[in-house]
Amino acid sequence: MKSNAYKNDDFNNRLTSAAQARNALLERFRARPGPDDPAVIARREAQAAIEAAREVRVAERKAAREVEARRLAAEQVALEEARKAQDVESQTRKAEEAVRAAERAAEAKAARDARYAARRARKR
Repeated sequence: MKSNAYKNDDFNNRLTSAAQARNALLERFRARPGPDDPAVIARREAQAAIEAAREVRVAERKAAREVEARRLAAEQVALEEARKAQDVESQTRKAEEAVRAAERAAEAKAARDARYAARRARKR
């Protein structure tokens, strides 16, 4: 035997229960508060307050991000300036070291030439 999925066996009972379900749904819809109901107005005002607070928070976060971005940009500029100053110092130091090395090389050459000249003078 096949079991029936419906509680009501015949067509008229199914039609009646469908009509009752539609009527119940319509009654629930009619029982809902209208747009001028104080509860609906209060809920709408609460939602508007929540949205306003959310917009304020978003604006505050955006302002904080902009301040942070400006601070990071200023920090980056300061680091770049310091790096440039270090490069200038490094180049100056390298130039001074090159001058000292040239002076040492000249002194060493002069000492070597003096030794060579002294050796030649002894041979004569």
